Amino acid sequence: MNPLELSEQEIIRRGSMDAMRKMGIDPYPAAEYPVDAYSDEIRANFSDDEASPRNVCVAGRIMSRRIMGKASFMELQDSRGRIQVYVSRDEICPGDDKELYNTVFKKLLDIGDFVGVRGHVFRTQTGEISIHASELTVLAKSLRPLPIVKVKDGVKYDAFDDPELRYRRRYVDLVVNEGVRDIFLKRTKVYTSMRNYFNEHGYIEVETPILQSIPGGASARPFITHHNALDIPLYLRIADELYLKRLIVGGFEGVYEFSKNFRNEGMDRTHNPEFTCMEIYVSYKDYNWMMRFTEQMLERICLEVNGTTDVQVGDNTISFKAPFRRVTMAEAIKEHTGADITGMDEQQLRDLCATLGVETDPSMGKGKLIDEIFGEKCEGNYIQPTFITDYPIEMSPLTKRHRSNPELTERFELMVNGKELCNAYSELNDPIDQYERFVEQMRLSEKGDDEAMIIDHDFIRALEYGMPPTSGMGIGMDRLVMLMTGQTAIQEVLLFPQMRPEKVQKRDNAEAYTVLGIDAEWVPVLQKAGYLTAASLADAAPGKLHQELCGLNKKHKLGLKNPTQDAVAEWVGAATCLLYTSPSPRD
Repeated sequence: MNPLELSEQEIIRRGSMDAMRKMGIDPYPAAEYPVDAYSDEIRANFSDDEASPRNVCVAGRIMSRRIMGKASFMELQDSRGRIQVYVSRDEICPGDDKELYNTVFKKLLDIGDFVGVRGHVFRTQTGEISIHASELTVLAKSLRPLPIVKVKDGVKYDAFDDPELRYRRRYVDLVVNEGVRDIFLKRTKVYTSMRNYFNEHGYIEVETPILQSIPGGASARPFITHHNALDIPLYLRIADELYLKRLIVGGFEGVYEFSKNFRNEGMDRTHNPEFTCMEIYVSYKDYNWMMRFTEQMLERICLEVNGTTDVQVGDNTISFKAPFRRVTMAEAIKEHTGADITGMDEQQLRDLCATLGVETDPSMGKGKLIDEIFGEKCEGNYIQPTFITDYPIEMSPLTKRHRSNPELTERFELMVNGKELCNAYSELNDPIDQYERFVEQMRLSEKGDDEAMIIDHDFIRALEYGMPPTSGMGIGMDRLVMLMTGQTAIQEVLLFPQMRPEKVQKRDNAEAYTVLGIDAEWVPVLQKAGYLTAASLADAAPGKLHQELCGLNKKHKLGLKNPTQDAVAEWVGAATCLLYTSPSPRD
């Protein structure tokens, strides 16, 4: 790497790395380091009454240092927290050679470096449980400095809190921001709790294709790719529903999958184009059973993850104590708009949307119109967990008709904190009815609805072999984790959320400078000085630029022959001439 592209700190750290190598110390050793203890359990298990001190071997990053002559303190951060380490020169360097302490520890190690420490646990005079080091091993040199977050009187300084940087550099976020790692540990607990709940009921975890020839199981716009060997288009799955129901046809009693789904839609605080969904299908059940099953599951997860059924999300305290409230779709719309949609046709729904100020477009059928009304006027009002039930048939092409009203379906969505958390049906298992619903979806597609479903003929064929009465449920895992950790943005619970490409400043290549009479060896120096394009030299003051270039040459020990002030003036003149003779973008 060109040293001119490095900061002063990065240059120093690379110098320290080279110095270690000259001393015979490998800054990136390959051998196993036998860690046998961690910061949290060392503190938890420490006793002042122990007859002999406990010997431990720990490893982690140096996060701070206090060097005090022949003895020092450093703070070590491992995967479970931080612990103080006392380092004495004569302890880690028992012989005559004190270089490990005097040179390596004091001068060549930096904050962010990984080290291994052997020693015994003790309590300092100030009462802090610490490790008294007897052996120090360099494990990995950090070449880029970490942002150092300082806390004084409860106030953070130099905080690494810019969301754009935090999400792009999650590896830094996890190191320096306390509490971020806990979010993802809780995420794992949520998954574990849910898996255990399903497994205890005898249901099995399966895997289904991510690349699908027909994207089905949901109304969404897919991502499209191409398989070269088969010469066919393929779609990243938008849901795994149709494959899981094929397994119910095949004789499994209950199946579930934690699936990565992909939907080519907008991004906001609750949507990411790549997300995790859990879907479960259980034979011989209906949506009433699934409501009870779901609320009991969520109550258990909340207890196991947080130790209570209440979670704080923003200003709202949400209780996952079962049972949850049940409200029909028509009741919800009537409650919040005063309008009864029962029996309304498409035109009446359009008129109602116009009255309520809900935007529509010609491609929307009855289902989409009702969905828009509910989404804009009702959804945000349901803070506490509430099952919205009995959706109109037009909104639910994969759902069984309601047993008491054929205009409705046996479907529920669980609303929490003003957003949908899960969706569930009494699954449609009538192949003829299912085919007709697919045909209706194709009609909507022809009208311009790019989220309408495609007919999956193989799925119809599977239903024709016979599928038992089944209930299915899908739950957005990212949104569930948001609730269980009190987060209000989906990006906070995704280790690597989707981001726009990083903005990179435009840089000219060397040829753009050499045409001005500038030697190529000076191009990196000019760009280090901030002149990233040849045209930008037109704004430079020749005398000042000459001083900058000579200063950079000396500072970085480049060994270049300094240009004369007249030569620099000629560069600026050539850039000015080029700027005013080049065609203007406005021409």
